[in-house]
Amino acid sequence: MTSPTPTTPATADDARYMRYVARQPILNADESVLGYELLFRDGVVDYFSSPDSDAASRSTLDASLLLGLDVLCDGRLAFINCTRDLLLNDITLLPPDRVVVEILETVPADEAVIAACRRLKKAGYMIALDDFVPGGPREPLTSLADIIKVDVKQSSLAQRAAISRQNGERCRLLAEKVETRAEFLATRKAGFTYFQGYFFRRPELMQAREIPANRVNYLRLLKAVSRAELDPRELENVIKGEASLCYRLLRYLNSPLFGFPAEIRSVRHALVMLGEREVRRWLRLATTLVAGQSRSSDLVLAALVRARFCELLAPSLQPGHPDLFLVGLLSLMDAILGIPMALVLAGISLDQETTALLLGRSSPHSPIYELMLAQEKAQWEKVAQLSGRLRLRGSFIAECHWKAMQWARQMTTCLPTDA
Repeated sequence: MTSPTPTTPATADDARYMRYVARQPILNADESVLGYELLFRDGVVDYFSSPDSDAASRSTLDASLLLGLDVLCDGRLAFINCTRDLLLNDITLLPPDRVVVEILETVPADEAVIAACRRLKKAGYMIALDDFVPGGPREPLTSLADIIKVDVKQSSLAQRAAISRQNGERCRLLAEKVETRAEFLATRKAGFTYFQGYFFRRPELMQAREIPANRVNYLRLLKAVSRAELDPRELENVIKGEASLCYRLLRYLNSPLFGFPAEIRSVRHALVMLGEREVRRWLRLATTLVAGQSRSSDLVLAALVRARFCELLAPSLQPGHPDLFLVGLLSLMDAILGIPMALVLAGISLDQETTALLLGRSSPHSPIYELMLAQEKAQWEKVAQLSGRLRLRGSFIAECHWKAMQWARQMTTCLPTDA
């Protein structure tokens, strides 16, 4: 994908070739990632000026072919929204073992659609029905569906129980718009197998519980690398006290990425070879990955994408912003560590505005933080509003996010997760 450098806003000609992409994870009952629903648009402002579901679905197909499902979905399933036109014509361009065909609620269950679903099933595709309502006109499609998606905001407990009784034995049920752990637990108890929403990024905050010892080490590291002056001896001692971090540091520096002529065998040697700037950067990344081993892999990847995305935007913003890489990384650290954000930030050397931002309060830096969240959630209208406020081109924002996704996936490979 040919594009300008991240620090240079794209021209009008470049914008014609951009694809705006976001993804929302779909989780199993154990909160591991099954796949991602992909959300694409050809542009931000143009799309909201003239909404066209067929154009949006075709953009999904084009972007999937252009960008590659491996990077977009990290090797997991891709849930692709299909209009009637896409369902009947072009969806078979994508690999059946990697794609779930998600039939939108606007698609009628006519003979042509039913025949298309049968052909897709025979070819090995999984079928999902989006926003299913019992007794509606799409009822005939349930016999062909592998997954039925139910919006918890638009359905009652009784309706969800009825859907589970009628369809739970022959297909899987997916609860969407799940935003709290209570909703997650309730739908799981009702027989739902898959879940979609942001509940897993809002961990249950229990102020009274003790922080496990290894998490204290992670917090000590984050505090140490946030100080104005690094203390090499302190860093060495903390890294040595966390075996998995020590192992990762040595493997990282001895990888082909650096090509050092001699093997690096000690933590002290490693810190000297990296230099102060890279020490800060590496420790933040490694701490995130190690701390997130027991969490959803999407959660850790999302933190890395946020960090890199903000970092790429920084040179094009007005001076005076904080360390945006750290802001993006810390924005999910409460969920990764499973502790309140206030505890994460306690003792970390951040300015008052940044601390307020991460605690959910108003800050002068709020627009860039809101842009990060809007891009992640595919809230394209909000992205357009914030891009104008920050004087950033929509195409530049999209490219930065795409580059951040590529970088995050590469870093999770460079920083091995096997201990």
